[in-house]
Amino acid sequence: MYLELKNVSKKIGKADIIKNVNLSMEKGHIYGLWGKNGCGKTMLMRLISGLVFLSDGEILIGGESLGKDISFPRSIGALIESPGFISGYSGFKNLKVLASIQNKISDEEIDIIMKTLGLNPQDKKRVKKYSLGMRQKLGIAAALMEQPDLILLDEPTNALDEHSTKILKELLFEHKKRGALIIISCHIREDLEFLSDEIFCMQEGKMISHYIPSELRKEVEL
Repeated sequence: MYLELKNVSKKIGKADIIKNVNLSMEKGHIYGLWGKNGCGKTMLMRLISGLVFLSDGEILIGGESLGKDISFPRSIGALIESPGFISGYSGFKNLKVLASIQNKISDEEIDIIMKTLGLNPQDKKRVKKYSLGMRQKLGIAAALMEQPDLILLDEPTNALDEHSTKILKELLFEHKKRGALIIISCHIREDLEFLSDEIFCMQEGKMISHYIPSELRKEVEL
């Protein structure tokens, strides 16, 4: 398995935010996280991304222990809560700054992902003047543009119209096909079931159940 969570817990003060979570996930699959607001989905993504330290347990990514062998996943793209950008820069310039950290992709590749998501890379409009939908698209572009091995998307369809949601789904299937491991949380259960190979259900920081949507569909057909 590429990603393994072993007895993962997170406390903030006296509050148990994540409680003894165990998961195994492999590349080339899309996994859904389902649960009410405040159930721990976003915190779990933050822990996997290395943005927040564990209180207990272990997260292994490609056999390496997060926080011990590596500080962050070696190849990750993430959209967790509201995407943060330099408000005075254009969308393209923001992505250019992010891409310069690892120098993996060209300006042309940034152009392509922006255009695919319906953003104009030549637009000089500053991000602070972007609509919510445009900011969301830019956040998705930032998460996907470097073709990472691990993709974390927290409510990626927020503020997207129907056409943009369709494009996003197509992109995610392309990344799954190339072998990425994708984890998504989404409040629209039908979208989550359409995209996911497996869905994990959370409640009060615990993993309470999981199911395979394709098997449910087969049962309905029968």
